[in-house]
Amino acid sequence: MSGIPSWPLSGVRVLDMTTVIFGPYTTMMLGDFGADVIKIEPPGGDMTRAIGPGRSPGMSSLYLGANRNKRSIMLDLKQDAAKEAMWRLIDSADMLVHNVRPQKMAALGFDPDSVLKRNPKIIYGGLHGYREEGPYGGRPAYDDVIQGESGLAGTFTARDGSPVLSPSVIADKTAALLASTGLLAAYVQRLRTDKGVYLETAMFEGLAAYTLLEHQHGMIFNPPEDGYGYPRALSPARRPHPTRDGFICMLAYTDKQWERFWEIAGRQELGDDPRFATMRARSQNTDELYSIAGEVLETRTTAEWLSILKTAEIPCGPVNRLEDLTQDEQLVSTGFFRPQSHPTEGELTALDTGFRLNGEVLPVRQHQPRLDEHGAEILKELGYLDQEIEGILGQGETE
Repeated sequence: MSGIPSWPLSGVRVLDMTTVIFGPYTTMMLGDFGADVIKIEPPGGDMTRAIGPGRSPGMSSLYLGANRNKRSIMLDLKQDAAKEAMWRLIDSADMLVHNVRPQKMAALGFDPDSVLKRNPKIIYGGLHGYREEGPYGGRPAYDDVIQGESGLAGTFTARDGSPVLSPSVIADKTAALLASTGLLAAYVQRLRTDKGVYLETAMFEGLAAYTLLEHQHGMIFNPPEDGYGYPRALSPARRPHPTRDGFICMLAYTDKQWERFWEIAGRQELGDDPRFATMRARSQNTDELYSIAGEVLETRTTAEWLSILKTAEIPCGPVNRLEDLTQDEQLVSTGFFRPQSHPTEGELTALDTGFRLNGEVLPVRQHQPRLDEHGAEILKELGYLDQEIEGILGQGETE
C-alpha cells in the first residue's frame, strides 16, 4: 500500500441496505476500492450471518466472505427516530444501494424519487430481481430461480437433455459484477454533471443477456441464420478430459495451436483434415474434434500433458478440486490467500481480488463487522448526542 496514499473510491460514502449475496458482493467491491461502506441492517441483521460455520453468533462463513471493508449499524426503519437517522445518512452519502423489493422501499419512504429529492446528488442503486416496468416487477428472486428463468440451467438441457443448476451462486455473483460496474459508471456521470442518478440493475435481464451472449447464435439475425445455442459450448465432448491418471482441461484454439497439438499427438494428418483445418470448419465439427482430442489425451498422465502442452504454448490446466486451490503455485506465488486477524473471530483467510492497482493489492482496510458494531460511531459522525444514540440503537434491541 506504500505507493498509494488513497484508493480510487476513498471519501465516497456508500449506504448498503443489502442482504444475502447479490447486494453485499456488489458493495464489498466498492469497499475494496476504498469506499466507506455503511451496512445498514434491520434488527437481527443480514440473514447470511447465520449461514455456514462460525465461531460466534452472527459471524458465519458466508457473511464473512461478502462483507469485508464495511461498517455496520442496525436501524429499525419502522421507527421514526431510526428513519430520521437514515435520512441524515442519506444527506451525507454518495450512493445508496439496496436489494429490497421496490414496493417495500416505497412503503418505508425510501423510493428513488424521495431519496433523490432529499439528496439530488446521490446515486440510488436499486438491485432488483426483475425490471420494475415489466410484469415480473416486484417479485422476489433468488439465485436458483434466476438460473432457471434466464436460460442458464436450460443450457444443460440443450446439451444433456435435462436442466442443472450451477454449483455456485453464479446468478447472484454475476449480477453483482454488473451492478458494481453500473454504479461506478453512474458515479462518473455524477462527477461530470453534479446530478444524482437512479440506476436499476435487474438479475433476470442481466443473466438473460449473459446467457444469450453466445447462445443467441444464429438468432441474432433477422431472419435467423441458424437456431439458438453455441455449438462449441454445447458439445457433450467439451469437458474435462480423462488422462491416464486424472483429468485435464485443454483448449487448442488457433490454427497454429491445433497444428502443434496434432504433431505432439503423432496425428499430423488431422491438421489437413477438411473438418479441422480452419476455425470455421472446426466450429462446425466440434463433437468430432473434441472426441478425437479426448482419445489422445487419455494416452499420457496429467503431469506429462501439462509439461508438453505448456512448452508448446497450448492453453491447458489441471482440474482442481476446491481443496487443491490452496496449493496452486500461481495463487501461492501471488499471495492470493491472505492471512487476516479479526478482532473477534480470530485468524481468517481473506481472498485476494482479481485486481492490482499500480502493482498494489486492494487491502482489507476494515474487518467484517459485527451487527451494529459501528452504530454509535456512525451516529456521532452525523451529530447525534449520546442520549439520542441510545434511543435510536436501543429500539432494535427490543425487537
